[in-house]
Amino acid sequence: MRIRYAVAALGGLGLMTTGLTTVAQADADGDRTTYIVVSNGGSLPARFEQQVQRAGGTVTTAHPFGVAVVEAGPSFRGVAGTSTVVDSGFDVDLGPRVALEARPENLPPASGNDDTLFDLQWGHVPVGAVEAWEAGVRGAGVRVAVLDTGFDLDHPDLAPNIDLALSRDFTDEGLQYTLADPFSHGTHVAGTIAAADNGIGVIGVAPEAELVLVKVLEDEGSGAFEDIFAGIRHATEVDADVINMSLGTVIPRNAAGNEVTQLANAMNRAITYAHQQGTTVVVSAGNEAQDLDGDGNLVRFMTSSPHAIGISAYAPVGWLSDFWDGTFLVPTTYTNYGTSMVDFSGPGGDTAYPGEENCTVAGLTRPCWVFDLVFSTGSSLDPTVASYYWSGGTSMAAPHAAGVAALIISEHGGDMKPAQVEREMRLRAIDAGKPGTDDFHGRGAVHTGY
Repeated sequence: MRIRYAVAALGGLGLMTTGLTTVAQADADGDRTTYIVVSNGGSLPARFEQQVQRAGGTVTTAHPFGVAVVEAGPSFRGVAGTSTVVDSGFDVDLGPRVALEARPENLPPASGNDDTLFDLQWGHVPVGAVEAWEAGVRGAGVRVAVLDTGFDLDHPDLAPNIDLALSRDFTDEGLQYTLADPFSHGTHVAGTIAAADNGIGVIGVAPEAELVLVKVLEDEGSGAFEDIFAGIRHATEVDADVINMSLGTVIPRNAAGNEVTQLANAMNRAITYAHQQGTTVVVSAGNEAQDLDGDGNLVRFMTSSPHAIGISAYAPVGWLSDFWDGTFLVPTTYTNYGTSMVDFSGPGGDTAYPGEENCTVAGLTRPCWVFDLVFSTGSSLDPTVASYYWSGGTSMAAPHAAGVAALIISEHGGDMKPAQVEREMRLRAIDAGKPGTDDFHGRGAVHTGY
């Protein structure tokens, strides 16, 4: 049995405020509880599995970064040389989204690009994606792992770039997204990173990158830490160049004391493992509109890891309206901020524009504020129908940054150490907000440099 912390996590705009529980529980029929066991040293103790067995538990997974998953009864107290935490997970607030009702295949593009809905993707402008493509940099030779919910594996904009042999489901739901709702968080994120430039629908920031899809959250939007650890390890061991994690939460340290600290330690180890193995890890900063520098009691998963690149969100206000001032880089109303957690900003979308008048682009007429959100791929239970929709959140900003990282790696022949990738991202970023490091934009708004 998995016992979860009920906490806010990020998928789109909005915040769920719920409580935190730290007490191991078991059903009346004696179901066992999942524990995260963290080594107090660099690796798990010698004869760890035997020690766990003597303590009444069973090791289900032992990771090379000093973290293990153990199934045991509620009285399990761990073994010497380790710290034990009840597994916790995320209830994901998937946020507002606007589904595209029209069949898009025959809508004429205004840009001249033959992908019929590309003109709806304003985020490609401030990150310099098209200029990189024109220079021949399109993400070829780069592998990006997307740790998220399920995915529409049949989507014509994604299927050409998905490596199914390397993709994995760690939730036991299956990799394929199966809900009737076209909003598939994982599909949307994957499309922003690497939707193919194939004359259909939208285009990803790195349209020739390879996608490894790793399901660590259930389609309804919940998950467990054990699956995230497994997903990070899998992505690293299949040699992903970039991991995108548009997921996370903020937990008050005093809500569970040492348990929160140990969970953060375990996550830091997993992300550090990926970093040391040559994988760049990009994560979303969160949608709680919190100053992550302002309260030392807050522990932010996943941006608290020193080797995670945290991405905040910006958006235009009335991009297609008569009142737009030409600025894309406006911090969104929901984004978390703070120089200790935010490394860069990216296009996340917002609904801040107050007007209700309609605007039209790519043959679609909607209220103007809708177009300020991020447009990408969605899911359809009918494989003959390509679904797309708008959404907003730092979950949408992170894949823009992951796509930029993929382009930078591709430009350098498909092989770069994470420290080199982040250095290039800093050199190429647009200095937004106050000069130098900014609370909202970090070291700058991500850009390809072209």
